[in-house]
Amino acid sequence: MRGTLILSEFNRFDEVLIITMEECGELIQACSKVMRTKNKQKKYINNLKDEVGDVVAMIEIMKQYLIVTQEEIDDRIAVKREKLQKWSNLFE
Repeated sequence: MRGTLILSEFNRFDEVLIITMEECGELIQACSKVMRTKNKQKKYINNLKDEVGDVVAMIEIMKQYLIVTQEEIDDRIAVKREKLQKWSNLFE
């Protein structure tokens, strides 16, 4: 079929990125459901935990494929924490 992409046409790098994007989208939805239900429904809180784990798993796989290193992640965490200390109420 012309114009139809088959998964085997993607290389592993592409597949890692696609799955990571999908998992990030699922984490966004899980955050939204917890907020909409005012953190009162255990099933949504459990789903949030599952989705966080799935995203972390994909980050670990990204490290295995040398897309990102732990050092690069740690450096960025430090930058983000500094910004949040300045622009958010998370560290008061």
